[in-house]
Amino acid sequence: MSMPSVVAGVDFGTLSVRVTLFSDVGRALGHGSAEYPLHRRRDDPDYATQSHDDQMAALAAAFKKVLAGSGVKGEDVVALAIDTTGSSVVMVGEGLQPLSEYYLWCDHRAKAEAQEITAKAHRDGVEAIDWCGGVYSHEWGFAKVLHWLRHNAEKRGQFVTALEHCDMVAATLTGVTDPKMVKRSVCAMGHKWMWNPRWDGLPAQDFLTRVDPLFDGIRAKINGTFCTSDKIAGKLAPGWAEKLGLKPGIPIPVGAFDAHWDALGAGCKIGDVVNVVGTSTCIIATAKDVGLIPGLCGIVPGSVDPHLMGIEAGLSATGDIFDAIAKRANTKIAELSRGLENYRAGQTGLLRLTWDNGDRTVLVRPDLGGITLGWNLLHTAQDELFAAIEGTAFHTRLILERMAEGGVPIERIINGGGIPQHNPVLNQVYANVLGKPVLVPDGVPTGFGAGIFASMAAGLHADVAAAQAAMCLPFRTFQPDPAAHAVYQRLYPMFRELYLGFGGVAAAANLGSVLPELRKIAQGGSH
Repeated sequence: MSMPSVVAGVDFGTLSVRVTLFSDVGRALGHGSAEYPLHRRRDDPDYATQSHDDQMAALAAAFKKVLAGSGVKGEDVVALAIDTTGSSVVMVGEGLQPLSEYYLWCDHRAKAEAQEITAKAHRDGVEAIDWCGGVYSHEWGFAKVLHWLRHNAEKRGQFVTALEHCDMVAATLTGVTDPKMVKRSVCAMGHKWMWNPRWDGLPAQDFLTRVDPLFDGIRAKINGTFCTSDKIAGKLAPGWAEKLGLKPGIPIPVGAFDAHWDALGAGCKIGDVVNVVGTSTCIIATAKDVGLIPGLCGIVPGSVDPHLMGIEAGLSATGDIFDAIAKRANTKIAELSRGLENYRAGQTGLLRLTWDNGDRTVLVRPDLGGITLGWNLLHTAQDELFAAIEGTAFHTRLILERMAEGGVPIERIINGGGIPQHNPVLNQVYANVLGKPVLVPDGVPTGFGAGIFASMAAGLHADVAAAQAAMCLPFRTFQPDPAAHAVYQRLYPMFRELYLGFGGVAAAANLGSVLPELRKIAQGGSH
């Protein structure tokens, strides 16, 4: 007998793709994953690319694993939805064939291009720059396209368009080869390409040409239809149905970025802020309406929930910083984490600015580097790891304060993403620093956001709220410890002053008191 209807949520991460199958009542039936290589260059730390073919081969492998492991028949899967990293951009030629590998989200080669776009936008009074926090990032689409055009003169004549990863995968699976037929994600284009209906979509061509003549005609090439994720990108093509082990013709909705759908999969509603904590952190919220918020990297209608404003901020590295500390100590992060639960707030005497991969929010400065103050001769790598967890929590608090000042309602804090499910120390530190309960899905919510939109595409649920009610996991709650919060109330103002001072925003007036105060706090002293 055939099973009830099943939908598939596909999540492309930085190093692997994960497929989760859900029943028609929202129960997760199984997971399958497969890895693909990340290409870096030792002589260029800004370089990070991936192959489209590698990713698609991994997708087929992950589907085979999940179907075999769950016992679900491919013919019972009635829809699939895709989220990806971003801004991860691929330049394509005729037939949407890749001309190079993806510029992955963590590829930072386009720093100069981003600075030029930012400067020209401010000189020309382009409204779009204000809605992406006043700074166009080196991680975003137009900067990466310009970098590619400048460094691939021999391929410029073949360039037809550029696609975000989520849109490229959907186009590939649905057999789309004409760029005019591509359904582009409002989530991707709004947060990373300055798209907004307020100014008729993308920035004007005359502005883009003034940035660089290589951009002449680029607005027309970034074409297609711009859609929220409650719209259908297309139907699964027969060739790919065979490779995935599914039946052809099932609907695939317009995709989005992993963090935005992960937030919905973690239960995000109006009044919630979700910290999607993984290799980096994306901070996601929704609101009925919100104005400009300086330093935030995107306020876009329909980018998270199709009927609400989506708000995005984040840290350029979180888990990557923890891993780097472990690698420098020639150990594994799991080994280094043993015993962290015994640390108390401020115990290390270290204060960490977690700019190891630059600053995404609120300064949007890729040229910053990590800073640790308070070292002595006895400090260990584990001390630094705990200080780094505290530092990411302080940075998160600073971002949440900026969001609240801008009118974003913040009633609940949810820690989503991969790290919080396995790191209770991080969740407790965040609760202690923020002074609020931190909710954590009781299980791994990765792929649940994609499952929500797949279920809507299949007609199993009418809207996001109905799908969330059926599918989202219950929460574990981490309550703030009053004594620890009191310590962090002393540390946070120092962090904020140093953040703004080293970040070039304001003078740090009390530098002479920082190191003695850190030592006093570490020794358990009072004011």
